[in-house]
Amino acid sequence: MIRFGPSGNSYLFYNEGHKSTLEAFEWISRNYGLNAYEYSFGRGVRLRRETAEKTGEEAARFGVALSVHAPYYINFAADEPEKAKASERYVYESARAAVWLGARRVVFHAGSQGSFSKEEAFARAKAGILSALDILKGEGLYDIELCPETMGRSKQIGDLDEVIELCRLDERLVPAVDFAHLHARGKGAINSAEDYARILDKLESELGGRRAKSFHIHFSRIEYTAAGEKAHRTFADGEFGPDFRPLARLLARRGLEPVIICESKGTMDKDAAEMKRQYFEELERL
Repeated sequence: MIRFGPSGNSYLFYNEGHKSTLEAFEWISRNYGLNAYEYSFGRGVRLRRETAEKTGEEAARFGVALSVHAPYYINFAADEPEKAKASERYVYESARAAVWLGARRVVFHAGSQGSFSKEEAFARAKAGILSALDILKGEGLYDIELCPETMGRSKQIGDLDEVIELCRLDERLVPAVDFAHLHARGKGAINSAEDYARILDKLESELGGRRAKSFHIHFSRIEYTAAGEKAHRTFADGEFGPDFRPLARLLARRGLEPVIICESKGTMDKDAAEMKRQYFEELERL
């Protein structure tokens, strides 16, 4: 089943007086017909088990599938060995919290090049991710899928080829394709159905199976500079790309079933609903 949902809670959610994420799942389901939600641990995993389990139960009650985003400061290629080792712990803590929430996917950033060559940084990231997978296995977290994310700046580990190569390490690794990041990293690289098709074709040819059909997506419009990603924007910011419509058409035509998480700045639920509308409009045209 294809799923659409927001990353976190929107301005409107809070402006209407809602204060707790426990209220978010009924709100996005009834107001927008959404059935996915990404819980962010961007600044650290500080969720108590009791709260997490209650949150997961509430999400399940409204048919909302949860994923989590691990801390943003994870860097498996860090110069300092203790920081690289800490990244393994952050992934484990995120995965443990995901289990409490009833989520299966943990999205993470592999790291940055730093003072190393690109090849050395990538080798370090691969070793660290394999070690993190061993930790999860040792803790009995067999069902958790780790999702390395495509990143928006050239010094970050996470172009499409790198994410695919990481996913080849283990079947538990599923690509998280952030189309906004790829657009920014390529200085406006996604402008047509053909641009999207090349990405989807590569996933199919290099990974295939469920990981090419049911992969993870982050989507928004994005502002970028010569260095790459600058800021996520909203669908109302029409001067920024990429446009979702060509991707919606391809997803419908190819029968793909990803989880699609919207990262628009402050309007993530409204824009997720617009993506859902466009997708089903394209599906009806088949």
